[in-house]
Amino acid sequence: MTTSQKGNVFIISAASGTGKTTLVTRLVNHNDNIRVSISHTTRAPRENEQHGKHYYFVTREQFSSLIEQSAFLEHAEVFGNFYGTSSAALTEMCEQGYDVILEIDVQGAEQVRKAMPEAISIFILPPSMAVLEERLRNRQTDSKEVIARRLSEAEQEIQHAFAFDYIVTNRDLVQAESDLLHIFKANRLNLANQRTAVEKVLQNQ
Repeated sequence: MTTSQKGNVFIISAASGTGKTTLVTRLVNHNDNIRVSISHTTRAPRENEQHGKHYYFVTREQFSSLIEQSAFLEHAEVFGNFYGTSSAALTEMCEQGYDVILEIDVQGAEQVRKAMPEAISIFILPPSMAVLEERLRNRQTDSKEVIARRLSEAEQEIQHAFAFDYIVTNRDLVQAESDLLHIFKANRLNLANQRTAVEKVLQNQ
């Protein structure tokens, strides 16, 4: 459900295997005024992924063309594939009153913070590296070599957590989802978003 109030942009990043995608999916499914920005990517669709719902799947040539057109708020290469966020689509959803999630890596998060300082950034932290390794192994989608690489990348990504506005530790999905929703609601009530409400009261409207 949209409102007359403009939506906020939330950057959500995490190391691979932390549960970021699951948490974002739960937030969107349980809250009508939250949407996810659909990224463009050059990687191949995974099983059950749909073009225009999970990602916009494009060729490297198409992606390069969009970069030349300055179509992306941010773009980055991750594990050999390119990902990018459409500026126009993001602006449109915010204008409609939706809070919009950018589910992106730490590289993309840094680009967005520079281009859009008002964006609110959240880093999802695993309880420990041991728990993260266990989760990656339990997915049974990657080889031992890939898991080792992802763990090495995870340590580097977690070091970037100090640059984020909020940290949410995903020990339990229900609690982590509740923590995220509290952040979303609190930012709806900050002065930047409530200035018009204050002015209306002062004007006896």
